[in-house]
Amino acid sequence: MSSTKVKAAIGGKDLTLEYGRFSEQANAAILVSYGDTVVHVTAVMGKSDTTLSYFPLSVDFAEKLYAGGKIKGSRWVKRDGRPSDEAILKGRIIDRSIRPLFPKNVKRDVQIIATVLSADGANDADMLGLVGTSSALHVSNIPWDGPIAGIRVGMIEGAFVANPTYEQRATSSLDLIVSGSKEAIVMVEAGANEVSEEDMLKALEFAHGEIKKIVTVIEDFREKIGKPKLEFPTVEIIPAALKAEITNKVRPDIAKRLGVPGCEDGLVEDFVAALEDSYAEQLDSRQLGEIIHDVLGEETRAKTINTGIRIDGRKTVDIRPLEAEVDILPRPHGSAMFKRGQTQVLSIATLGAPSLGQILETMEDEKVKHYIHHYAMPPYASGETGRFGAPGRREIGHGALAERAIVPMLPSELDFPYTIQVVSEVMSSNGSTSQASVCGSCMALMAAGVPLKKPVAGIAMGLMTDGKKSVVLTDIAGIEDHVGDMDFKVAGTRDGITALQMDIKVSGISFEVLTQALAQAKDARMEIMKVMLKAIPEPRKELSKYAPKIVQFEIPNDKIGEVIGPGGKHIKQIMADCGVQVDIDDATGVGKVTVSGVDPVGMDKAVNWIKGMVHVPEAGEEYDGKVTRVEGYGCFVEFLPGKQGLVHVSRMSAEYVQDAGSLVKEGDSVHVWVKGVDDMGRTDLSMVPLDQLKPDAPRPPRSNDFGGPRRGGFGGRSGDRGGFRPRR
Repeated sequence: MSSTKVKAAIGGKDLTLEYGRFSEQANAAILVSYGDTVVHVTAVMGKSDTTLSYFPLSVDFAEKLYAGGKIKGSRWVKRDGRPSDEAILKGRIIDRSIRPLFPKNVKRDVQIIATVLSADGANDADMLGLVGTSSALHVSNIPWDGPIAGIRVGMIEGAFVANPTYEQRATSSLDLIVSGSKEAIVMVEAGANEVSEEDMLKALEFAHGEIKKIVTVIEDFREKIGKPKLEFPTVEIIPAALKAEITNKVRPDIAKRLGVPGCEDGLVEDFVAALEDSYAEQLDSRQLGEIIHDVLGEETRAKTINTGIRIDGRKTVDIRPLEAEVDILPRPHGSAMFKRGQTQVLSIATLGAPSLGQILETMEDEKVKHYIHHYAMPPYASGETGRFGAPGRREIGHGALAERAIVPMLPSELDFPYTIQVVSEVMSSNGSTSQASVCGSCMALMAAGVPLKKPVAGIAMGLMTDGKKSVVLTDIAGIEDHVGDMDFKVAGTRDGITALQMDIKVSGISFEVLTQALAQAKDARMEIMKVMLKAIPEPRKELSKYAPKIVQFEIPNDKIGEVIGPGGKHIKQIMADCGVQVDIDDATGVGKVTVSGVDPVGMDKAVNWIKGMVHVPEAGEEYDGKVTRVEGYGCFVEFLPGKQGLVHVSRMSAEYVQDAGSLVKEGDSVHVWVKGVDDMGRTDLSMVPLDQLKPDAPRPPRSNDFGGPRRGGFGGRSGDRGGFRPRR
């Protein structure tokens, strides 16, 4: 089968695009390779127009375990299941990059499927999926104003690295994903460890340089194999003359209504209600609503660009009124509320044992997350009804952004060995709930006693442009996000950026706009942080009384089995009797024991129990023990959990004891000293202080009652129980 290949040298490796190898019935299919990571991308357009009011684009990123040579770990289900959060986020990156570049008159379904066929464990497949998508759309007959390209940028010891490997990313202070055209940047996603605004801009410039190389290759690809693009006429659903008539009628009244906070609330509904009777035969309420909404957007844009005053009366750099409060809820380990205008988020932090970390089974490896951030926005948050249940792609994306913003400021697992879960419940939404989640979650963690290195705050920036003049907006409200040209979220500490996310609706954003947006965002972060720190100045020194306490210590590796016991008998007993959770990890070659629980008495009991089980007694040590068994020759005493020793009758008292049962019974508490441990590990105990014990006399030779050596009776063999023995 003939195919066409092109290559681009990126980050010291060849990025290869191949067309014609697979999926000939798709509008276009591209095989993308980088190292030994291979992604197959298809672009398909439906055969007929939909009746939807929005562009029906879907993007799916499929990660197959076979790509990494793995079989699913479940014993019952071996088929790859629903996409992981990571796969959903990778699909969102592609969607956000390509969506603004489709013509508005296209109403057919367009579906992108990126399938990872091979994963080498070094090179991430997400950028391959993005480049493959751009290539497939560009060479296909699907209308699209591309091409674009995507690149990941790391920063190691101050130097930028294109498409760093997983190993390089582990030491990088920046994980930046950028997509763009030759002219401008269209999408940004980043996590960073307090990277300065200046370095972030340099990283964006570096990324754009690499993007241009890839775009050039994609353009050459289309020259070789590109198909003629389909053309779609603009369908006039609402007659232009009628739309102009209604627009001119309502515009003055809409303009008068703007200028105060909340002025847009109910505006569309009010004007639709006033016009319904007059235009009922020509338009339905939904079409009227579209016209009113368009006029509101036009007036919002014009007022902001021409006067510098926004529709709620704010200047371009103003933040809406802020509120912050902690300890909202009595039982959760940490809770906080952050409110900015009509956006309100309640964040709840929960602490748990390390064993409660989330296990992620990926193509490359299996890893455990100990910080988990979930975001939930139910329909009531925007005053609507709707589906309530599993999180959608947007909720997963917003939770991941808030998580990325806070992770660099978390303490190490060595210093704070907890699994931490934060849930951000959106109570009201009108502009950037994800950044309100960052602020509220930071306070909830501090209230829970998590020793964050520094507080983190976030803000969303917007843009209004008419092609000649551009205005950057601080703290965009919902209407400004909807009708504006940019949604640029920036989170960070007082010393640098920890997370970025940018989406635009125009063909690109200049570096001048990015520079101004980052500068305004930093000023806003500082103002927001003042309000947050007034509510809680620093992380609490003590954990909530309802939070589990954790004790960690090490035991010899060869003692792990003794603590666990046959079938887990011992460790299960410890957990049941003490009311704690016990986990043992031997990954480092030493048994790392983690005991977690709420009851300090149970915690102490479990810790002492385990330490006692692995302790090797030494002569001279003394203990309080319990008699577990009584024989004529002595008693057995449990002096440490799981450890017993024998107290011989000769060491039970300074006086002569003929029978141990005359002195103690099972269940008695006794104080004992360790006399010694024999070669077989058996412990000799004494109920008499060691300095009061008489020296052991030499053991006499065994004899019969007649004074001679014991023999079998009447010619019987020595020890023959069948022989004659004289009676006493």
